Amino acid sequence: MSVVIYEKKDKIGYITLNRPEAMNAISSEVLNELTKAWIDVRDDPGIWVAIVTGAGERAFSAGADLKEIAKWQLEAEKEGRPMRPTWPETIPMRGLEVWKPFIAAINGIATGGGLELAMTCDLRIAADTARLGLMEVKQSLIPGWGGTQRLPRLVPFGKALEILLTGDFIDAQEALRIGLVNKVVPLAELMPTATDLANHLCENGPLAIRAAKEAAYRGVRTTLDEGLRLEGLIIGNLFQSEDVKEGPRAFAEKRKPAYKAK
Repeated sequence: MSVVIYEKKDKIGYITLNRPEAMNAISSEVLNELTKAWIDVRDDPGIWVAIVTGAGERAFSAGADLKEIAKWQLEAEKEGRPMRPTWPETIPMRGLEVWKPFIAAINGIATGGGLELAMTCDLRIAADTARLGLMEVKQSLIPGWGGTQRLPRLVPFGKALEILLTGDFIDAQEALRIGLVNKVVPLAELMPTATDLANHLCENGPLAIRAAKEAAYRGVRTTLDEGLRLEGLIIGNLFQSEDVKEGPRAFAEKRKPAYKAK
């Protein structure tokens, strides 16, 4: 059975980490399959939104597979190789930018690389049973898939440091309070809520959503003046599309727009 299940329905891609017996820990095989799915979402014109979740009810993902890392370290020590794992530079959490929106449906524990994966997504919905954290310091590590960089950009800096330095979990309601997740729902409502949100996004202009995401992510890395220039360039490109004509026309004709992502 595949360690990552990737399914497509209508305009939505569903990516499910499928190692429930290991709390959906991210092994090298999982990371490889996850990256393939991410790239397919990027390249498939029929997919407009993706939802990422974990199999079972215990965990979204417990993070990097520490058993695999320990084995790798032992082999590296015997062979005299550097102890630090070398991850590809273009994985979802590092370097692989896709401007289509991703929704994380956090169905349980999300810690370490699991929370980093959730933070890579644009919107996060958590089950009320979910617990979130970055536990790396408890294993004398630090988050290596963007956790030290994304968390302080999503929540107040002091709270980010508390999560990073203690390695302790926070519950779903606390995650909502500090802005780490967008919504908390009962577990039974998690996937329907995520799918409803994905369908809602699909009602908007898909090229406009991608442009807005790109402008926001790239702009936050620059000064305001540079961001405004970037925004101007992106909207200039958007005005070359067919969809940008369809939106105002549909509004004027009092009908639902028929966007084609063209």
